[in-house]
Amino acid sequence: MAEASAKNGHGRRNGTPADKARIWGGIDLGGTKIEAVVVDARGEVLGRARHPTPAKGGPGEVVKELYGTLGEAAQVAGVEPAKLAGVGVGAAGAVDANSGTLAHTSNVAGGWDAPYPLASDLGDLVGGGKVVLGNDVQVAVTAEYKLGAGRNYRSVLGVWWGTGVGGGLVLNGVPWRGQGSAGEIGHMVVQPDGARCGCGRRGCLEAYAGRACMERKARSAARKGEKTVLFDIMRDKKRTRLSSSVWAKALKEKDPLATWLIERAIRMMGVAIASVINLLDVEAVVIGGGLGARLAPTYLDAIEDAMHPHLFMTERKPAMHVAELGDLSGAIGAALLAGPRM
Repeated sequence: MAEASAKNGHGRRNGTPADKARIWGGIDLGGTKIEAVVVDARGEVLGRARHPTPAKGGPGEVVKELYGTLGEAAQVAGVEPAKLAGVGVGAAGAVDANSGTLAHTSNVAGGWDAPYPLASDLGDLVGGGKVVLGNDVQVAVTAEYKLGAGRNYRSVLGVWWGTGVGGGLVLNGVPWRGQGSAGEIGHMVVQPDGARCGCGRRGCLEAYAGRACMERKARSAARKGEKTVLFDIMRDKKRTRLSSSVWAKALKEKDPLATWLIERAIRMMGVAIASVINLLDVEAVVIGGGLGARLAPTYLDAIEDAMHPHLFMTERKPAMHVAELGDLSGAIGAALLAGPRM
């Protein structure tokens, strides 16, 4: 079911119509949900909406849902999508910002490998407006750096714990993208020859901590007769996947399988995050994403404890924070990518 509102913990309506020439749209394309916002030049959220991500149908179906979600957020903000000054989209996969294409989307709509012209197709629906693409986690981390939990630091590592495990970096005030794919902490190897990852390799952090990989492990264990309430909760909530709320409830009920999988995920995150700290010595770590937003307030200390044995400079630990912009960090960051500069 769609959700829409005009305010959240970050944004607010000002009571007067905003200058439509200075309003931007931002869309976060995730594995389970599409979040859209409309923001003004200060990054204030004027409207938001959320739709489920299509589980099948390919890129054409995804573009339709992106436009539908954006249109709902724009309606809440009192503006037509065609009047937006620009639209940014943050997406997981291989993003080519110059050509506006998205490829290798294993977590979206059954996945597609070939580059798809998402920016131009969405631009046609928006009315020929400017649409720009960025990596979903990189834009979310930039939003947290400018407006959220990272705003008091010059160097930040963002770890987005959700369907997969993504990462983003800000180094000395500059979002660091390398040659385009910097920050892929989810594909750091934490266990040589370990569990199979969705990327096809073995031992990646995502193979242990990504929601999709944990769900596959949970389903396999349940088929083998291991007792768990995870799938009972999923059915009670009328979900088709083990969403973050399902994991949270199972953990609250002290389900042994859920507890073991999450504790294993945290151990592996400790290995990966500590390794990044040893290499780059950033000031702060911000944990976000669907699972991160839901679980990190409870498990932040456990993640820090899991990092400790692997840190070289144990006397100078990074500050640890939960993303302040919550579910909207990716969408706000995508909007910032399209225009507002702060």
